[in-house]
Amino acid sequence: MSENKNSSYQISLPLILCIGIAGGVLLGAGLTNKSGGSEVSRDVQKLREVLNLVKSEYVDETKTDDLVEDAIAHMLGKLDPHSAYISSKDRVAANEDLQGNFEGIGIEFSIFNDTLTVVAALSGGPSEAVGLRPGDKIVKVNDKVIANTKLTNLDVMRYLKGPKGTEVKIEVMRKGKKEPITFTIIRDKIPQFSVDAAYLVAPDIGYIKVNRFSQNTHQEVHDAMIKLRKEGMKKLVLDLQGNPGGYMDQAIAIADEFLPKGEKIVFTKGQEKRYDEDALATEKGDFEKGDLIVLVNEGSASASEIVSGALQDNDRALVVGRRSFGKGLVQRPFNLSDGSEVRLTISRYYTPSGRSIQKPYENLDEYDKDMVKRYKNGEFFTPDSIHFNDSLRYKTVNGRTVYGGGGIMPDYFVPLDTTLTSKYFNELSYANVLREFAFNYAEQNNTVLKKMTFAKYQQDFVVADAMLNYLVDLGRKHKIEPDLKDLKKNKKLFQVYLKAEIARRVWGNEAFFPIYNETNEVLQQAIKLFDRIPMELDKGKM
Repeated sequence: MSENKNSSYQISLPLILCIGIAGGVLLGAGLTNKSGGSEVSRDVQKLREVLNLVKSEYVDETKTDDLVEDAIAHMLGKLDPHSAYISSKDRVAANEDLQGNFEGIGIEFSIFNDTLTVVAALSGGPSEAVGLRPGDKIVKVNDKVIANTKLTNLDVMRYLKGPKGTEVKIEVMRKGKKEPITFTIIRDKIPQFSVDAAYLVAPDIGYIKVNRFSQNTHQEVHDAMIKLRKEGMKKLVLDLQGNPGGYMDQAIAIADEFLPKGEKIVFTKGQEKRYDEDALATEKGDFEKGDLIVLVNEGSASASEIVSGALQDNDRALVVGRRSFGKGLVQRPFNLSDGSEVRLTISRYYTPSGRSIQKPYENLDEYDKDMVKRYKNGEFFTPDSIHFNDSLRYKTVNGRTVYGGGGIMPDYFVPLDTTLTSKYFNELSYANVLREFAFNYAEQNNTVLKKMTFAKYQQDFVVADAMLNYLVDLGRKHKIEPDLKDLKKNKKLFQVYLKAEIARRVWGNEAFFPIYNETNEVLQQAIKLFDRIPMELDKGKM
């Protein structure tokens, strides 16, 4: 999932005391390296000799441990784009995103005017227990002043995260109180969720948005489907757009929910036979019959491609959107003696039809520039600019043609909506102005807004021109020059996003996507395609 480069048209959702994006399709827990052999011994001896020479003979004093770390990272980088070295100090952060929880004080936060502001105390967490409230400004941590110190998100993590059971003292300024309030908080495990949203987009159409594949993702999706079926869901949209992947077993378990027993989900092949595996659907499955559409785009990678590839090859779902990232390599973590970790590619995975969807990586510079190349070639706007190697042609169960060699090509292409590429919007977003505006508006109008139901707010509330003028003024205070031409051209984007963010502040995270998805063109097109599913999936039959 390290491949998910946040593009200019993507939005940044609020930070919750966690860091790190998982890297690729991962298998299981860490192992200890057991390899050996005379050839490896000779290579290790040569490296030892060079390090000894540097230590004893080099003109300047040198830290050989830094040289070793650089050498390992460089060596793995020569293998493929996804084998990687993670130092002991970075390992916890790198793994947290996949573990489904982290340890800290449990707040959602933003930095407004160089001050750490509590956006929400997470339900059931230690901050909620001691009485922290939205709007509280944290000015001191363990007697250290942190306000107006050019605070960064990483600084916040460093101050407030820590092992379960440890204590942190914070001092906050609260609206309406002249004196600061001191809280002592005992850190605890804080759950992270990989399902961003689960709701009905139409009376019988469910929608589930999955942001990554962590340890708890299958359970979250399973619970979401049960909830939606109780609400009347008969058809489902599974949104994997921008999902960079994660654990392979979670991808297999989710695909299993939609496929009948015995259908192939994915298979792997490695140099070592123990890495050759076939994954077949079991008798379990909560949605094996209803109509299903999967949404993907260029940010959907690895585990997302396992799910979409399995459902496409088995003619179980219609895949809608744009060509996915193209990562067909599987990594396994190996623990090193000093607490660091090597994530080594140990196999390739293949979709049920036999496709490897890994894009070429012989030239690593070109690999890193692939998204830019796709954009310049027009691939985000028309499928005609996408050319597949005819020798990599495969057939689905019903005989439809699909291709390997570079991601999952959707069955129905939806071009990139260029109204989501506002430079002015992005500048305001990066400076946190959009969130600050929404936070302030919700706080100042909380009583009025809470008298409305969410349904009435969604139907009737409009971000008026006066609100956009205030947003422009707030941007000026943050030294962002107004671009009124851009604002006028992309007015709907600004209005929908601000409306969604204000709703989040009043009704919680589950209120964001039902509004923001008004700008999700891929979803809007998908909803119209449900009547065509049988015809599309039977195209290969004679």
